[in-house]
Amino acid sequence: MDANKYRTGSFTLPGEAGYEDLTLKLAKRWGADVIRDSDGTQLSDQIFQSGYDIYSTICLVRADNEWAKANPDKLQQCYLMSQPVVAEGDSVAINLLDSYYKEQFKVNFTDDPKEFWQVFDRTSNTEVPLSDWAYDANAGTVTVKGTQKWHRYTVNFLAYRIWEEISAYNHRTNDWGDREHLMPVDPIHPEVQEHLLKYLERWLQEHEHTRVVRFTSLFYNFFWLWSDDPKRPYIVNDWGAYGFSMSAHAIRLFEMQYGYRLTSEDFVTNGLHNNSYLPPSDKYRDWMEFIHNFVVDFGKKCIELVHKYGKKAYVFYNDHWIGMEPTLERFKDFNFDGIIDGIFNGFEARKVAETPHVQVRELRLHPYFFPTGVNGAPSFIKGGNPTLECQTYWIDIRRALLRAGVDRIGFGGYLHLVENHPDFIAYVERLAQEFRMLKEMHVDDQPYCADFSVAILTAWGNMRAWGCRGHFNRGNFYNEVMESISGLPVKVKFIDFIDIAENGIPGDVKVIINAGMLDDAWSGGWNWQNPTVIERITEWVSQGGSLIGVGEPSALKHSTQYFQLAHLFGVDREIGLSVGFDKYPYQVCGSHFITADVNPDAMDIGDYVDNIYVLGPDTKVIAARSGSPVITEHQFNKGKALYFAGHKYNLENVRLLHRAIFYAAGKTGEFEKWFSSNYHTECAYYPNHRTLVVINNSFEPQATTITTGDGKIIDFKLKPIGASFIEI
Repeated sequence: MDANKYRTGSFTLPGEAGYEDLTLKLAKRWGADVIRDSDGTQLSDQIFQSGYDIYSTICLVRADNEWAKANPDKLQQCYLMSQPVVAEGDSVAINLLDSYYKEQFKVNFTDDPKEFWQVFDRTSNTEVPLSDWAYDANAGTVTVKGTQKWHRYTVNFLAYRIWEEISAYNHRTNDWGDREHLMPVDPIHPEVQEHLLKYLERWLQEHEHTRVVRFTSLFYNFFWLWSDDPKRPYIVNDWGAYGFSMSAHAIRLFEMQYGYRLTSEDFVTNGLHNNSYLPPSDKYRDWMEFIHNFVVDFGKKCIELVHKYGKKAYVFYNDHWIGMEPTLERFKDFNFDGIIDGIFNGFEARKVAETPHVQVRELRLHPYFFPTGVNGAPSFIKGGNPTLECQTYWIDIRRALLRAGVDRIGFGGYLHLVENHPDFIAYVERLAQEFRMLKEMHVDDQPYCADFSVAILTAWGNMRAWGCRGHFNRGNFYNEVMESISGLPVKVKFIDFIDIAENGIPGDVKVIINAGMLDDAWSGGWNWQNPTVIERITEWVSQGGSLIGVGEPSALKHSTQYFQLAHLFGVDREIGLSVGFDKYPYQVCGSHFITADVNPDAMDIGDYVDNIYVLGPDTKVIAARSGSPVITEHQFNKGKALYFAGHKYNLENVRLLHRAIFYAAGKTGEFEKWFSSNYHTECAYYPNHRTLVVINNSFEPQATTITTGDGKIIDFKLKPIGASFIEI
């Protein structure tokens, strides 16, 4: 391919008033066709008139702070649980906001606490009667009488959110000093909807240069509780939890529509706040559906207004994305023109690439042009290395983009921060060119892929396809597996337990992966109590399907088995209750197809589950650690099950999983079609373009041989993190 043909287009540059020369210089060098504003920056007339398309950012729920201050009862709310207090007598006083960040919350005494709050004895797990507690609005406390000495007591209470979290984050990160704290209003109220539509229309009229309205998500932020302890700034940060979508008014509306009243505990869930690791209850699913329908219905009105003014509507779903749920069918009713996500890795790239019902899919790359990154580490200040940061993220993103393409990339933040980083500027120029070449590969083409599907089974299923709690959560077996598979040449589906119970297993699925820990949403938790699920998976494996379990797959303290599919895996886990029972002895087998590229004794699988034991002589142990099997195989009639005690995303383990999937599917004969011998490299073949792309996923030079679809061998040498495009 002629790389010089791919120097312009499909790139969004963050511009900055006061730095017009830099903005236009980098727009040309990086081949931008769009210039955008960001939180805390503005564009100038010189930029508007430079000939580039303009993206303008708006976050409606925090856009008009004067109106929010004048209508404090229309601010967004949430349920909080007070810190547990141990009773030392027959009464106890509880400070409601103890340990919470006081600039984020204000206790809501406006909506009757006796209607919406609950007090619990958490030791006995019982609710305290309304008559036995009283609140003091002036002191911000609740006093409980008739307490049991040494029992723990908590209060579930409503709080207003008085500082919108992204505003607070930007404020802290960029040292905004005395800049006003922005507050989020709740569009569940008709008065707020009316105001927001009027505000949006004025904004559209004033932004005549804007071609694309970039909604900074829509209405409800992900769940993010801040702490007043500087050693622990955040209590919880969950990209998928709906805790910020509720209010007293919404609860009443829900009751009218669904015929029952949700309680505070339905949201608080013993302090777990329905976080993404908790399998969703039926009530919580109802609430999510209720919020989703509302967000779609009102969001559609906003987008219709944008279209009325001849502009396009894109949505950034990293912040106030709750309620949108891009993989659900109703997402198409928004009629968004495009979607943007700020990503760091491969599974997030796949999430964007496979979002339906939009014309444009765009990745906002990192590092963001802020002094520090999202983890607080330096980026564009002393001690930071933005070039290395960007390269590290791009390696993981690129391998996913081999499999599924997107339309655009870009950055955000303060452009002037890159000025003193010439190596970063030069690298982004090369990265943008490489992206355009990859994008071209997906035009009227798809890379070679195996002819079977892999289904990842979780309690969330397709609702959270290519999603977890947020960005990459290291140590989460499911997340590590998902990142590894994001760049493999297999079709991937996400299914849940309802899918299996009601519809069975899709016919094209040859392998099911279940990865997680006891009781979590990824392993499945209480869903494994459903005998229909057990029956259908067992029958499917018996007839030739294959199962891969990672960590504690199907784990539940429910029956005689800890792994509810132990009869398929041929292994179970000792949890201390059957230590007195002799376990079947095993020997580690010799060579195996799965471990052909690695040393089983030296591979780094990260954290892993110990105390695994085999159930009988027909379980083959492929690798072990400290007397505990870590990779096993078990035949069950016509099918098989593989067990991995752990998985860590690294290049060696990507190859391990790649082999395991093809072995489980009975496709070992097809494994080396368009295959790279060196696991530090990967490849993809695009038949319509007759082009082979080979990438180096390491920071060292690599040599590899590629086996083509018809068995021919091609030798390659690649530069560190390099890529090669050749016509075949």
